Amino acid sequence: MIYLLRHGLDNENYIGGWSDIDLSNEGVKQVEEVCKYIKDNSLIIHKIYTSDIKRAITTSKIIKSNALSDVLIEPTKILRELNKGALNGLDKKKALILYSQYFPLPNLTTKYPNGESMQLFYLRIKKNLDTILKEDNSLIVTHRGVINMIYYILNEIALDMNNERFLVEHASLHEYNPLTKSIKKIV
Repeated sequence: MIYLLRHGLDNENYIGGWSDIDLSNEGVKQVEEVCKYIKDNSLIIHKIYTSDIKRAITTSKIIKSNALSDVLIEPTKILRELNKGALNGLDKKKALILYSQYFPLPNLTTKYPNGESMQLFYLRIKKNLDTILKEDNSLIVTHRGVINMIYYILNEIALDMNNERFLVEHASLHEYNPLTKSIKKIV
C-alpha cells in the first residue's frame, strides 16, 4: 500500500500554495493523532516522500519522530501544492484587496499571477503520477490539491473547482492500492 497524508493545519490567515507557512499548534496535534493510527494499525512504511514546502516537511518530521523513527524522509518538488504565484504566503485580507479577481478562482484555466491554473496543476500531477505512486510501502506527505488531483486522475473524473469533493482534510490519511489502482480515505 501507498499512503497519502495531507499536512496538518497551518495558519489559515495566509494563502498556502508554495508559501513557507508552518503548522499551527492544532496542526501538530492532528499529525500526532495520525502517528497513533500508524502505530496502532502497524502500517508498513519504508520511506516518507514529502513536499519540500515547510508545512509538509514539519508533518513528515513529526511522523518520523513519533511513529517511524527508522524511515528516511525524501523531500521533492513534485509534491508541491498549486502554485498561487504572487499570492503565495500573502495575508488573505490583503490578497482579497490586491487580487480580488482570484477569489474564488474563477475557472480551471485562470492562472494566478506568476503561478499556475488548476488545469496546469492537474497536468503537472498527471505527468508525475507514476513517479509519485512508484514505491509501495511508502508515505507521501503532501497537500490537499495534490491528493485531490490524484483522486480525479485515478477515478477518471473530469476536473472541476470542487476542492471538498474527496474530503481531504488537514492530516487526513488516504490509502492507494497499487494492485487495484484505487484510492480511499482511511482517516
